[in-house]
Amino acid sequence: MARSSEEAPRRVVGVEARQVKRLALGIPDRRKHHGRVAVPLQRRSKETGTRQRVYRYRCYPTPDQAEQLSRTFGACRWVYNEGLALRSGAWERHRVSVGFAETCRALTGWKREEGREWLREVSSTVLQQALRHLDGAFSRFFQNLAKYPRRKRKGRCQDSAVYVRTGFRWMEDPERPGTGLVTLAKQTVPLDVRWSRPLPAGQVPVRLTVTRDRAGRFFLSVLAEERIEPLPPMLVPGTSAPKAVGLDLGLAALVTLDDGSSLAHPRLLKKYGDQLARQQRELHRKQRGSANRGKARERIARLYARIGDVRKDLLDQFTTRLVRENQVLVVEDLPIAHLMRPARGKGRRRKAKLNQAIRDAAWGELLSQLRYKCAWYGRTLVVVDRFFPSTRRCSACHTKGPRLDLSVREWVCEACCAVHERDRNAAVNLRDEGMRLYWRVAASLPPGSPVPSLIQASRVPEAASSL
Repeated sequence: MARSSEEAPRRVVGVEARQVKRLALGIPDRRKHHGRVAVPLQRRSKETGTRQRVYRYRCYPTPDQAEQLSRTFGACRWVYNEGLALRSGAWERHRVSVGFAETCRALTGWKREEGREWLREVSSTVLQQALRHLDGAFSRFFQNLAKYPRRKRKGRCQDSAVYVRTGFRWMEDPERPGTGLVTLAKQTVPLDVRWSRPLPAGQVPVRLTVTRDRAGRFFLSVLAEERIEPLPPMLVPGTSAPKAVGLDLGLAALVTLDDGSSLAHPRLLKKYGDQLARQQRELHRKQRGSANRGKARERIARLYARIGDVRKDLLDQFTTRLVRENQVLVVEDLPIAHLMRPARGKGRRRKAKLNQAIRDAAWGELLSQLRYKCAWYGRTLVVVDRFFPSTRRCSACHTKGPRLDLSVREWVCEACCAVHERDRNAAVNLRDEGMRLYWRVAASLPPGSPVPSLIQASRVPEAASSL
């Protein structure tokens, strides 16, 4: 029987909530500036005309620095889990809401408890950032953007620590602007960073994030503010129309353009499949908990890291070239999560192979790079509706043909007898539909207004007229 609204547990607020937090949860009262009204924390606003950009560098900490960073990673993970248990338990047992400020005050009490002196060896700003990440996870949950936060497990989540401006020292090298010395909190020796490219000269980084992947490599991600100048407009020669390109994402070829050129699928998981299988067998032969098993696991992690680096570098170079050579880029709204649904029942082995090929293609990473690069460099990314019949529509006469099996690579239009290559025909149709949406949006803007960097068919009125 459904519980009535009168029987629903009520939320405890006011003086009663403060007593519960102090007596039952052990959260001390706000003593500093006790007589002042609490003001919500204001986010730091970026300067006008600037964008926040992340630069990622490889770093090589000394053995002492690596040990201190390992303690920092563990402390951040422990504080995140403890804050999650505090907030979940407060609501389940007492119907009291605990926010970021209360968890920060609880962190002070955790440091003073006997047996937890190791928390004082880590910078307080780093631990507070872990609690801020927890607060952001709860905010996304309440907005129905993510699932309920889960505990972090050692070895199952990425080791990371975030340092705000009060948690590091930055000294720029006058001879090499954009590079310098980075000294993290609780450390006395600057971090050995390999500056593969310079940061914006004359600016202090906004935030630093130190991470360690499963292969044991350390990376320093620097968040900086800079002014990114848009690229010159790319127009069709002899006209004022923007140059457009249609992109058809697939598995036979990773990307096929409307001019017939394509980017071959690297199939890295297949290329390194034998090596991965051999190392996995070696791993299972090792005794659990032994040093040799740890070494075997690290070899597998290094191989996966190499595969990821090659894949990301390939996509990065390809998307940069597309953005530099075209003004409008048109892609299809692919339901990647639906396409990778679990393999069950009859044909599950074939479906598992298909899921592996989609995962190896990294369509999501490709679309993500196109999105932010178009926003940076003044280009427009048009996302066509996923139900648009790009594959079975004739690009010459626009006649919609029958459904095509994945094995059919060429087909003939019954209306105009045009011979079409499957992927190129889809790319041409995507380009035409994307330009139709582009001009519809451009016509609805006030004179002189720039076209937005992202146009989605689901948000364009009457966009489904050609489906």
